[in-house]
Amino acid sequence: MFDFEEFDDPEDDGLRDIVDAYERTLHEGAADWFDSDTLEHVATYYFEQGRHDEALAVVDRQLDAAPFQSDGWLRRGVLLNHLDRHEEALEAYDRALALNPADPEALVNRGITLDALGRVDEALADYDRALDVDPLGTDTHFNRGIALEKLARFDDAVAAFQRCAEVDPEHPEAWYELGYCYDQLDRLDDSLGCYDRQIDLDPYAQNAWYNRGIVLNRLGRYTEAIDSYDFATVIQEDFASAWYNRGNALANLGDTQRAVESYLRVLEFEDGDAATFYNLGLAYEELEDYSTAVEYLRRAVADDAAYADAWYGLGCCLDAMEQPLEAIEAHARAITLDPDAAEYWLARADAEYNAGRLMDAIASYEHVLSLEPENADAWLDLAETRQEAGHAEAALEAYAQVVRLQPDSSEAHLRQAEALASAGQRESAMRSLLRACELDPGRSEEINRAFSDASSPRPAAGDASGFDDRR
Repeated sequence: MFDFEEFDDPEDDGLRDIVDAYERTLHEGAADWFDSDTLEHVATYYFEQGRHDEALAVVDRQLDAAPFQSDGWLRRGVLLNHLDRHEEALEAYDRALALNPADPEALVNRGITLDALGRVDEALADYDRALDVDPLGTDTHFNRGIALEKLARFDDAVAAFQRCAEVDPEHPEAWYELGYCYDQLDRLDDSLGCYDRQIDLDPYAQNAWYNRGIVLNRLGRYTEAIDSYDFATVIQEDFASAWYNRGNALANLGDTQRAVESYLRVLEFEDGDAATFYNLGLAYEELEDYSTAVEYLRRAVADDAAYADAWYGLGCCLDAMEQPLEAIEAHARAITLDPDAAEYWLARADAEYNAGRLMDAIASYEHVLSLEPENADAWLDLAETRQEAGHAEAALEAYAQVVRLQPDSSEAHLRQAEALASAGQRESAMRSLLRACELDPGRSEEINRAFSDASSPRPAAGDASGFDDRR
């Protein structure tokens, strides 16, 4: 943006005296005697104080006296843009360019205003015109890169920011934006290098430390990511996003307790959102504090009723708390939101089993397998539930699928053997037991007991033992 500070301002005390004199005469209705240079100083003072309306009034007074000054129209455009009066700002820039068509500063500021209006292609055209006049304009290259970022043209944006950094290696933000573009292009090492350059220039750039942490997290360098987030929060303690992502990095390291502490810091600085509540819920679930997990997962779905994973997590925690009926309701909400998520159906089936609703559980397991036909765990759960429901032949069919999918699993063969024995197919049971022993000789004692069971008379349907430990 146009820099008011380029004028030769008096010392602070002298400037304050000028402004005081201007305000007195303005109140008396006699401010017209101030010359243009003095008004520039007054406008600069107001601008630096953020008193943009008053600065605009001073600039308008200048333009009333000298309407053919392109710099005056440029300053008016800058002030209008700060006041979010973008269309009026464009008119001011057009007046400035009519008086000085080759003014790159007016072209750049006009481009910035067009960009703010969402007219990015027109903004790029102004930046290109400015570069025709001044190919080394760092602000032009920089703002051109910003516009290209908005169009997701990250390769082109990289070229613009690189040119900016070549001309001015100490540009205050070029390396930061380069880091962001490289991140979007999955050039993570390049991104990290750019954030490091930005931090070299400005060690207190909390956003650079924050984005650096994000890149390190994506690289799987979680401990270094936590260090970066720590710097960001030391610089700005209420940096809620940094605390949130720090929690994610700690969770990735398996340090669940410290992850919880980070997520709770987020809630100290903002009201919290569904994602924060959800992550807290998952962390407390990991800590087996299911009641607290339920509390936060309920807050997550209250904040965002369409958060399918939160409903799923809520259902899992309620099931762990031996509240299967409430768990079934939560899983049903998740399934309504994402009917093709096999894990939701599997969790619902488990809750239905725990509620004693075996036929519902069988239907849900079968639906899981319609979505994921090669899911060995679902086949095993289906086999066990069918057997418990007295559907012996159907159970054997499911066990055969488990063995097909896990031919080298002694557990799969042992479970099949137990089912075959329960169905009275003792010879087939022996073959399965022998295969289980071949695959894992260390389980000989357990398998000897199974041999004894397999040699016993067939139990009544639904009386088979050895299946209660799966949930």
